[in-house]
Amino acid sequence: MRNFKEFWTKKTLVGLGLGQFLSLLITSTGFTSSELAKRGINVPTSQSFLNYVLLAIVYGSILLYRKKALKAKWYYYIPLGLVDVEANFLVVKAYQYTSMTSVMLLDCWTIPCVMVLTWIFLKTKYRFRKIIGVVVCVAGLVIVIFSDVHAGDRAGGSNPRKGDAIVIAGATLYAFSNVSEEFLVKNADRVELMAMLGLFGAIISAIQISIVERNELKAIQWSAGQALPFIGFSVAMFLFYSLVPILLKISGSTMLNLSLLTSDMWSVVIRIFAYHEKVDWLYFVAFGAVTIGLVIYSGGDKDQDQRRAEVADEDAERSKCFDEEAVSRSYNRGTVAGSSRTGESSKHAIAATG
Repeated sequence: MRNFKEFWTKKTLVGLGLGQFLSLLITSTGFTSSELAKRGINVPTSQSFLNYVLLAIVYGSILLYRKKALKAKWYYYIPLGLVDVEANFLVVKAYQYTSMTSVMLLDCWTIPCVMVLTWIFLKTKYRFRKIIGVVVCVAGLVIVIFSDVHAGDRAGGSNPRKGDAIVIAGATLYAFSNVSEEFLVKNADRVELMAMLGLFGAIISAIQISIVERNELKAIQWSAGQALPFIGFSVAMFLFYSLVPILLKISGSTMLNLSLLTSDMWSVVIRIFAYHEKVDWLYFVAFGAVTIGLVIYSGGDKDQDQRRAEVADEDAERSKCFDEEAVSRSYNRGTVAGSSRTGESSKHAIAATG
């Protein structure tokens, strides 16, 4: 019973719940993008532009109200904005060439990329249990792919190979964006991150729209049926971007991308209840596999946090002992020079133990 309580920590439950809400949001963006592509609206950068504007206005206002200096250099956010804009552009662009199912499945390429990047740059160490959780999640996706082939309901699209390649490129950029955001949200500030990402994302998107999508926007005959998916996409993306830093701070970028794996399963639920479509039973097996993988990956964080706290307390205690020893020696010697030398040796001792 004790192990069960340690496994189901508040941090685990919040991470799982928030991850699934983000998965639902990303599912809604997938459906709106697919609907827009079916109606001949192919302006991926313009779809994301309104999201960046909302981020800049909402979080920029909070940032100005605080009247505090930025915790990170402002120019760090320029490459992050560029990578994020192009990642969104490529993934939304892929809906023109391949099916929604293919986009969501291939987007899982972000997971191994994130794990490698966090291991290299953030020095994240993945225990065997977490690796098992990732394997179980990916196994769930393999079941989905097999289900698509088995049921024969995988729509090919106009150019599946081109679409799949675009998705993989976009997923790689998403990995760089997620890891950069994880670093900034843990070392800078969530509001600052959203405000600056929105600002530079909007600027870069505006430049790209004026070059690439200007004629496409002019050719669109706007109506309520076309505007609603467009606005819905932007609102869902705004909520998604606003909540992502919270999950990144709680559980990290790998947990974020594992949670988003269930977006394909939620799309099945929408297909059943909204479109009254029949789906293969293997989808439900896959959903269960991904859910179990998420629980395995995210569970047991209480033990890790407790061990980290104990290590920090031990380091602080050792530092305190060195300080007291240094003060005692300098007091016994009773000279300024002796006190200086003792202080220096204490610093070196503390550095060695740190």
